[in-house]
Amino acid sequence: MIITKAEIIGIHLRLKSPFIISYGTYDYMPSLIVRLETDDGLVGYGEGVPDEHVTGETFYSTFEVLKHQLLPAVMGENPFAIEKIHQVMDDRIIANPAAKAAVDIACYDLMGKYGNQPVYNLIGGKFHEELTYAKVLSIEEPEIMAEKARQAAAVGYQSLKLKVGSNLLKDIERIKSVRQAVGDNMPIRVDVNQGWENYSTAIQAIQQLGSLHISWIEQPIKMGDIDGLAELKKKSIIPIMADETIHHGLHLTEIIKKNAADKINIKLMKCGGIYPAVHLAKTAEYAGITCQIGSMVESSIGSAAGYHTAIARKNITSTELTGPLLFSEDIGDLSFDIPFVRLNEKSGLGINVREDTLKALTVKKDVVHLNTKESFL
Repeated sequence: MIITKAEIIGIHLRLKSPFIISYGTYDYMPSLIVRLETDDGLVGYGEGVPDEHVTGETFYSTFEVLKHQLLPAVMGENPFAIEKIHQVMDDRIIANPAAKAAVDIACYDLMGKYGNQPVYNLIGGKFHEELTYAKVLSIEEPEIMAEKARQAAAVGYQSLKLKVGSNLLKDIERIKSVRQAVGDNMPIRVDVNQGWENYSTAIQAIQQLGSLHISWIEQPIKMGDIDGLAELKKKSIIPIMADETIHHGLHLTEIIKKNAADKINIKLMKCGGIYPAVHLAKTAEYAGITCQIGSMVESSIGSAAGYHTAIARKNITSTELTGPLLFSEDIGDLSFDIPFVRLNEKSGLGINVREDTLKALTVKKDVVHLNTKESFL
């Protein structure tokens, strides 16, 4: 089995309501869908959701990297040769993890379909019997977030994730309002998305949140400031999770050396797909760091890939891939049953792609063929 053709389909996934985090407001999510075909007629789907604030990739740069660099490079390769495929992609261009994730995920979908196995069986089998996800609340006024938290609890959510990071005092008010609204027994995690910027600001907030039973605080300061995270971890009674700071193994090695995090948030779009995510999770396990599989707000394709990764690894203890619930229209049929996600036992990712919806949401597309590899070389 070799890869003979690839389609790149750029889509805009419209959100039901704006998604507001510390560094931006989103009305839609830009996504690149990769459709790989093999010489024996199999089709595999992958997805890349770029974020210029985190990985430095944009919708259009990712499209061009896929078209001119990555997809020509992997033409003629066997999808099972995933170590080689990642090396080929890394040799061709550094970084660009969302673009590489789209290829990686499509390869795993092909592997699963070829072997008639769900992806999780290719990476260790099902360790967890079920996966839950938190209700994610984007930044709004404290009373609105509190009311939405009450509504989430009423419909069956078992944990909340609060987006904050716009203003320190207002953030504390937001968190206190939500805690008061749902009581002490509802787990709450707080995601600052770098919004408190530095150690001196973050420690002020953490000191005021100690009595609110916060599960963990995610990426409170600027990405790359591993020394600042390490200092926060020393002083904080609330566990610290690294997110934007951790993309790949070199970042994780530095975090481990400096004892800079209790937890890490692995995102396929940051690390380059399922294959590197599994390696990150195992390395973190050896260091006593637990993991979450997080989201760049992907469709059912990218979200399913994340859930397959999570369900197969014992050290991945939380997930939050809820993009399909946020979209006006999704391109797949990943099954959610609050607060559980339901992976089926179908081969590959187990996702039926809605081709009509995919076509309707398309804003840019192109095709790469096997003979493109000859001109590439």
